Amino acid sequence: MTTAADQAYLQHQGLYDPSNEHDACGVGFVAHIKGQKSHAIVGQALKILENLDHRGAVGADALMGDGAGILIQIPDALFREDMAKVGVTLPAFGEYGVGMVFLPKEHASRLACEQELERAVLAEGQVLLGWRDVPVNLDMPMSPAVRAKEPVIRQLFIGRGSNVIVQDALERKLYVIRKTASAAIQHLNLKHSKEYYVPSMSSRTIIYKGLLLADQVGTYYKDLADPRCVSALGLVHQRFSTNTFPEWPLAHPYRYVAHNGEINTVKGNFNWMRAREGVMASPVLGEDLRKLYPISFADQSDTATFDNCLELLTMAGYPLSQAVMMMIPEPWENHATMDERRKAFYEYHAAMMEPWDGPASIVFTDGRQIGATLDRNGLRPSRYCITDDDMVARCS
Repeated sequence: MTTAADQAYLQHQGLYDPSNEHDACGVGFVAHIKGQKSHAIVGQALKILENLDHRGAVGADALMGDGAGILIQIPDALFREDMAKVGVTLPAFGEYGVGMVFLPKEHASRLACEQELERAVLAEGQVLLGWRDVPVNLDMPMSPAVRAKEPVIRQLFIGRGSNVIVQDALERKLYVIRKTASAAIQHLNLKHSKEYYVPSMSSRTIIYKGLLLADQVGTYYKDLADPRCVSALGLVHQRFSTNTFPEWPLAHPYRYVAHNGEINTVKGNFNWMRAREGVMASPVLGEDLRKLYPISFADQSDTATFDNCLELLTMAGYPLSQAVMMMIPEPWENHATMDERRKAFYEYHAAMMEPWDGPASIVFTDGRQIGATLDRNGLRPSRYCITDDDMVARCS
C-alpha cells in the first residue's frame, strides 16, 4: 500500500513531471432521451465500456490498467430495500444523498475518516442516515498490485435537514460536506489519509470506479448486476494515461465529467482559479463559499481540476450546459458565419473565464442532463447516434 510519503515522492521525481501527463482514453455514454430508467441501460453502458477496452492502458501485468468506471443515476429501489434490511428507512427519492467513499484499510484511520464525515454532516445541519458496505466481488481475478491498493468502499446516506427545502439546496449541502470533511481529514495528518477519497456525493448520481479493467467494473461491483440497479443514463470511461501512476481515485468518471485527451492550459486555469478565490461571491452559496477553498489542489490531474471548476459553477447556479460553454468556448472571435447572438454569448463570458483548452473530448452530466463537447480544435473527435426508440449513444 502506498503511503503519503510514497505519494509525495511520485509527484515529481527525476525526469517525471505530472504537468506533462497525457492521455488518450476511451469514453462514452448511453441515455434514454425521455428519461426512462432501466437496468438495460446500465448493461448497455457496461458493454460500451467493454468495447472501449482497447483504449485502456495495460502493462506487463495483464490484470492491471489505469482504471475504469461508470456514472449512473442513484438506484433508489436497490438502496431503499438494502438499507431497510439494516433498519434504515430512506426518505423520498431526491430528499437524501449518497456518498461513495474510498476508505483506508487500516482500522484507526478508517474510523477517523468516517467520524470526520459524520461530523461534517451534522455541522451542516443534515441528517446522518447510515452506512452501507458496497458489495464487491473478492473472488474475481485481480492483480496483486491492484489488490494491495484496494480501499474499503462504503456508502454514506445523508438525509436533508430542516434548512433544506429543494433538491438543488441538498446538492449544495452535500458539496460543502464533502469539501469540508475532506479538508479536515487531510489536516489530521493520518498515515493513511491519502487512501481516503470520495468519488461522488450526490442526491442524483453515483460513481462506481476503481483501478479496474474495462470488463472488470461490472463484475467487481455487484450492485451493477442487480436488476434493481436502474438508470436513464450511463457514462463510462477507460483510462489510458502516460507518465502517470495508476491509482484508484484517478479513474474516471469524475463527479461531472469524463474525457479523452488532456487540458493543456490547466496550469494557467488553476492559477486563475486560485487568484479569483479572494474576490468570488455567490448569492446561492452565500457564506458556504468560504468553506470550499481551495477549489482545486496543485497536485490534482487536469480532469480533476476541470471537474472542480465545473462543479463550482453549477453549484453557484449556472446551468450545466452554460457552464461547459463558458469553460470550453468555440473559436468565436474570427468566426465569420457564427450567429451574432452566440458570438455575443462567448464574448460576454470571455470576461469572466479564460478557455480551458487542449485536445479533449468531454462528456458531462449532472444526473438530469447529459452532453458532450469538443475542444475548439476538435482534435479528439467523437461520434453519436440517436435511435428510433429514443436512445442516444456516444463514444470517443
